[in-house]
Amino acid sequence: MSTVSSSHRRRSDLANSLTVFLTSAVVAGAFSLLPMDQAAAADGSAIRPFQIHVSDAALVDLRQRVQATRWPDKETVSDESQGIRLAEMQALVRYWGNGYDWRKGEAKLTALPEFVTKIDGVDIQFIHVRSHEPNALPLILTHGWPGSPLEFLKVIGPLTDPVAHGGRAQDAFDVVIPAIPGYGFSGKPTDLGWNPDRVARAWDVLMKRLGYTRYVSQGGDHGSVISDALARQAPPGLLGIHLTMPATIPANLVKGINSGDPAPAGLTSPERLAYNTLSTFFGRNAAYGAMMVTRPQTIGYSLVDSPSGLAAFTYEKIAEWSDSDGHPERVISRDEILDDITLYWLTDTGASSSRFYWENNNNNFSAVAQKTNQIKVPVAITVFPHEIYRAPESWSRQAYPSLYYFHEVAKGGHFAAWEQPELFSAEMREAFRSLR
Repeated sequence: MSTVSSSHRRRSDLANSLTVFLTSAVVAGAFSLLPMDQAAAADGSAIRPFQIHVSDAALVDLRQRVQATRWPDKETVSDESQGIRLAEMQALVRYWGNGYDWRKGEAKLTALPEFVTKIDGVDIQFIHVRSHEPNALPLILTHGWPGSPLEFLKVIGPLTDPVAHGGRAQDAFDVVIPAIPGYGFSGKPTDLGWNPDRVARAWDVLMKRLGYTRYVSQGGDHGSVISDALARQAPPGLLGIHLTMPATIPANLVKGINSGDPAPAGLTSPERLAYNTLSTFFGRNAAYGAMMVTRPQTIGYSLVDSPSGLAAFTYEKIAEWSDSDGHPERVISRDEILDDITLYWLTDTGASSSRFYWENNNNNFSAVAQKTNQIKVPVAITVFPHEIYRAPESWSRQAYPSLYYFHEVAKGGHFAAWEQPELFSAEMREAFRSLR
């Protein structure tokens, strides 16, 4: 349902200095970002422009499926303890079928410089926006689930053009936003082993292939896990990482949190809050992850065949994890949420995205499981108050010996860049300033 455009057209102003590359020689029918030989073109490692265009037939099919939804009976409680309530889901899906327009979201993407390149046998699709400012710092941003590269669209401007958004020219970034293999328009792995370590190695290849010899990495959710892996690997040129969902649970507390045991004596107030929040998460709210970790293929049938099933499975987490008192449209527009859900639908990635959980199969919050003590490169952490848990500074400094920046902000949740783009961008400038 997507096509790679080989036509020569001028990118929007947001493409910035990328326009110079559109005059490059044609190789294998596509324009290249960087010089390459015929062997690169043959094995797919060439960087080719990527154009998204979903067929009308796919959108008609989606609308028909949405309108034919078979609804379950109403929940028997007055709150959301049994899941997203029927009336709320019916309102969302009704708008999806009768008011929402994918083409508007698609236009946002086609206005950006998008590319694809094959790494380790899998096509990696990514957005790449260079800043007008000289000496901009290259930054790779990694999404998670149920997010996508769409999470970062609103921070591209503030990061690449900080002067226009209240920042300083010397804090500018070149921005690279890839889709994790199995997500979005990236390829779907057909072999085993596409875990966070392998994705991290691919990200370093991508940054080097783009010509960068030094860069920084940022991530939340899967992006935090992948950034941790990248930092453990410490490839030449990686200056540091920034995390919004760090792995800080001390080893002696993991079992108690997982078992739902009461918080032990001696914890500080922030530590007790983190302990209790995580205990509730694992005991009451982590069934989605258990399903994808153990049976990604089984849940995949529902996610790929039922639009309303996909919407409920993902919208619940967007509602629960955003800083919105359970009403995510207060911080992320309904159209933006449906852009993300529709992206999963149109790319048939319900099963392939779930397999990343199966490949990872780890406690993403445990410092020991994520081997954070092996990280030597500089680490920065920003704690957004409605993250899945608020990482205490004490745990963070114990988990990450190379932690050099720790800051708690006043608002925002799990989808930090999506919910609070200006605040997120300000944190990127501040956190990475000393590494330039």
